[in-house]
Amino acid sequence: MFELTQLRCFTTVATELNFRRAAERLNMTQPPLSRQIQLLEHHLGVELFTRTTRSVALTAAGRAFFIEAQNLLERAQQAAVTARRFAEGDIGTVNISFVGSAVYEFLPRVIAEARLKQPHVKIDLSEMNTYQQYEALRARRIDLGIVRAPLLEPGYATECLVREPFVLAVPSSHRLANAESVSVQDLDAQPFLMYAHSAYPPFNELLTGLLRSARVAPEYVQWLGSSLTILALVNAGMGLALVPRCASSVVFKNVVFRDIDLGEGAQSELHLIWRENNDNPAFAMLLEGIRNAVRLGWG
Repeated sequence: MFELTQLRCFTTVATELNFRRAAERLNMTQPPLSRQIQLLEHHLGVELFTRTTRSVALTAAGRAFFIEAQNLLERAQQAAVTARRFAEGDIGTVNISFVGSAVYEFLPRVIAEARLKQPHVKIDLSEMNTYQQYEALRARRIDLGIVRAPLLEPGYATECLVREPFVLAVPSSHRLANAESVSVQDLDAQPFLMYAHSAYPPFNELLTGLLRSARVAPEYVQWLGSSLTILALVNAGMGLALVPRCASSVVFKNVVFRDIDLGEGAQSELHLIWRENNDNPAFAMLLEGIRNAVRLGWG
């Protein structure tokens, strides 16, 4: 099969229609140039030039091949550029999964930053709970997960992005909405909306355990799968709820957010998880962008 070097020799001769000038452009002597053209004609099984002592002209086959040869060289050059851009993380695809509450504040800002710095990288997003993301990462369906609990397994990396307190979401008509201060004990016997263990194990275990330790027994009226659903029901007056502070950026007409001291360690966390052997250059660039966003205080 012919080589790219032979195509370059051919297109240069076809442009110059003079072997001496073509050889000068290619920084070579005429005999090797003539040899490359002969090899190309042998591979193709056709004559590309008619030669006399005074002139060089393309044959009909040569004219047809000239167009295709130029296209092949352009495609080869573009392939090399694409490979370099991919290796530098300038193009490609990154698959990111996230827990629903990450969309309130953190994820939109990170995506906006990524689009500025890597505008040609495609970012595919999918919402999953923490344990679904573990499985997707193990199955290599995602490059990066944004989860509520770290993945502590060999071969995987985990990095805490955000730590923030919980706040109490209260219906505006409830007495605690205007109380001077709110404590954990104020939640005793109150109608309460809690994260379902099947959907949000980290929050369910942390919050129910904290309330038990404080000897507080709310009246659990619903076990739910997302902060947004919980806040919608608080807005409807169905009960109180503890939600991450970032969720307070969601505005509901009849929801009031109150600070509450839940004790040391009672924090909401977001973690990044990824495979240590991920060799996607675009992913590596995006990961660094997320870290920079956190350092700038976007968490």
